[in-house]
Amino acid sequence: MSLLKSRSTAKIPKVYTFRRPKLSVLSWIVALLWLLVALVPYFFMIGFGFKGQTELFSSPAWKPPAKWDPVNFLLVLQGTYFRALLNSIIVVVVSMVIVVLIASSASFAFARLRFRGNAIIFSAVVAGLIVPQHTTLIPIYILTNKLHVYDSLAALIGPYVAFAIPITIFILTQFMREIPKDFFEAAIVDGASHSRVFFKVYLPLARTALVTVVIFNSVALWNEFLFAYVLTSSSNKRTLPLTVFDYQGQYASNTPAIMAALTLAAVPLFLAYFIFQEKLVNGVMAGAIKS
Repeated sequence: MSLLKSRSTAKIPKVYTFRRPKLSVLSWIVALLWLLVALVPYFFMIGFGFKGQTELFSSPAWKPPAKWDPVNFLLVLQGTYFRALLNSIIVVVVSMVIVVLIASSASFAFARLRFRGNAIIFSAVVAGLIVPQHTTLIPIYILTNKLHVYDSLAALIGPYVAFAIPITIFILTQFMREIPKDFFEAAIVDGASHSRVFFKVYLPLARTALVTVVIFNSVALWNEFLFAYVLTSSSNKRTLPLTVFDYQGQYASNTPAIMAALTLAAVPLFLAYFIFQEKLVNGVMAGAIKS
């Protein structure tokens, strides 16, 4: 009886449930203000693209177009836009495939294999992050001429891969170190080789991080201007950021057409973000929170 009484009078532990924190009115106001600040450049860029030259210089910059005429966008689409779009896709996709193959395998070695000079080599690779990219412009220009790849897409792929590898190895190595080592040891005990463990275990587990680094690097390479400008000269080798030169003259420029070209160049990035935004957010959170 006493046992039943003690059980009945025992305190039941309180169960805590996670609740999404409520945003205050001030937080919403700050968020909306930040959204407006972020959208203002796009408002001007798109609005200028629909204006004519006369209206652009005769009306206030903040005033919407009197007539939303898509003539500038049609002019860009009838020019070298699609060729430049194809060049950008080829350069970014090929560069990212090479970067992922090299950086993921190197990150696996740095994270799980023990060999002499592991920390030193990793530090040397990550040290590439502190090298200003534009200081290598002249040596890379000379090298591309000596290799006879100047004015080709191959001249861009090499530097793009070199610039993306340090940050990619740094992110992937830290992510793979967070994967429990028990997976690696269990696979080795079962007789799997290092390459099999890498392709069958670590690559699938690091899929979110891979998507994150691919999106991060792709945006940077997609918008890269200076190396594409220096290492190419033909109009059929230009990437999207260089299409603005089609509407730039020696003494004047077609500013509405330039804004239309910039707007169309940003469209693929927005589409890619909306498609992969969940992967990107998950990758950022996975890298920020230790398991």
